Formats: sequence, structure tokens, C-alpha cells
Amino acid sequence: MSKDRKHPLSDAHFDRSRASHVPDTPQSRAPSYRLAYDDFDFLCRDELRPVRLQLELMKPDLLMQEYGVESTIVLFGGARIPEPAKKHEARTETLAELSKYYDEAREFARQMTLRCNGNGTREHVIVTGGGPGVMEAGNRGAADAGGVSIGLNIVLPHEQAPNPYVTPDLCFNFHYFAVRKMHFLMRAEALAIFPGGFGTMDELFETLTLIQTGRMKQVPILLFGREFWKKIINFEALAEAGTISPEDLDLFRYVDTADEAVDVILNWGEAKRRGEIPGR
Repeated sequence: MSKDRKHPLSDAHFDRSRASHVPDTPQSRAPSYRLAYDDFDFLCRDELRPVRLQLELMKPDLLMQEYGVESTIVLFGGARIPEPAKKHEARTETLAELSKYYDEAREFARQMTLRCNGNGTREHVIVTGGGPGVMEAGNRGAADAGGVSIGLNIVLPHEQAPNPYVTPDLCFNFHYFAVRKMHFLMRAEALAIFPGGFGTMDELFETLTLIQTGRMKQVPILLFGREFWKKIINFEALAEAGTISPEDLDLFRYVDTADEAVDVILNWGEAKRRGEIPGR
């Protein structure tokens, strides 16, 4: 029998519903009587961590497959960067100046989504962390182009609701940072990294490490804001110290505008064929 025509007695939903309508007795009220997959106290036990990790990996993967997502363009960047119209609310003068990257992220996502929409596939779908700041700008740009986008939110100590521009059917929530980062990179064909804080740095360096060590294929890594990144991270000093190889400096490119970033991505394949981008 096909999986689409299961006998109702073999269906997990049927059993869950049936189990909730048994006579109310001391035995049926006991926690031990609950179906294992319907017992949240059981699923949240420390011993069930491997199961929860697997579920967080499988749920977004299956739903994205069903939606037809084939590849993604990842946007990383700070949640605190305001849109220019609200830069007067920024905590610091620097954040107010960085608000220009909200517009660049929005325009970059818009252009990439227009190209995605034009080929009739779910390729190069914009994916962000689903929150405010640069993340909101990315999802907003995709919406401007009439396309879909993904949000990979995460439960944090302070409340963080998904931004309103994420496609609802592609809005996911995570407990585990590690699994969330896997989903960022599993389908990535390019990464645009905007100014940000610890989270952005973590995502950037994990990506660089995976490509450097050959655990991930080489894709365009675009650091938006040459002045910001040059001030924050002295990559050249790492090469001079010998802690990274000089060729590791070729793993990323500095860009300042959406147009520049789109041009790098569009010319990536040809540049690789010419040998300008070393294979890894």
C-alpha cells in the first residue's frame, strides 16, 4: 500500500487522537501511559537530546524539499543595524552609519530573487536568520521582488519574533545553534556577510573553516563593507603570522554595493573555469 493511502490504524495522527479519548482512569492519566512522541516531558529529557537534534535537522529539511527549495543565497549580518529611516534610533553613531547596509542587503536580496523567479525554479532562495536588522532587510528584499524567502530563527533569552517578510511556510525555529548553522550552509551557493556582532563572526568563521578544510565546496563569500571588515578583522596579519595560508585570503571578497555583489556571483562560474578561483 502506498504511503499516501495508509490504513488509519497505522497512522500516528489516528493513534494520537484515539489515545486522547480513552476513559479517564488513574492508569490513563499516568505520564507513563502517554504515547512517547506525544509526551513533551519525555522528549525534553536530557537523554533525548540526540532525538531532538535529529528532529531539528529533519523537519526543516523535509519541508524545504517539499516546497521545492533547491539552493540558497545566505545573508548574515547584525540584528541591531536599523533601516535608514530609523537610524536616529540607533544606539551608537556607528550603527547609524551602518544603516546604509540595510538598504544594500534589501537591494541585493531583491536582485537575486528576481533572477531566481525568472528561471521558474526555487534556486538561489534568500535565507536569513529571520530576525530584525540585516536579516529583515534580506527577507524584505525578496518580498519586494515577489519571491519567497527562508527564515531560520532561534530561541533566545530575549524574545525575538520572526520579521514579517519571511515566507510563513519557510519560517523555522531552532533550539540548537549547530543544527541551524547546518541548514544555513547545506544548500548555500553564495554567502553575503554584512556588518554584525558575535553571531555574524561565528557564522563567518565557521563557513571559512569548512571551506578551508574541504568540508564544504567553495562558494562566493562576500564581505559587505570593506572599511568595516578591514577595521574589525586583520586577515592579512593572520597570513603574515603563518596561522593561515596566504591563499586563504582568496576565500572571500570585499564588496560595498549590491550591484558589485551580484556581479561577483554571476561571474563566479566563469572565473572558476579560468582558474582565477582555486578549487578546494
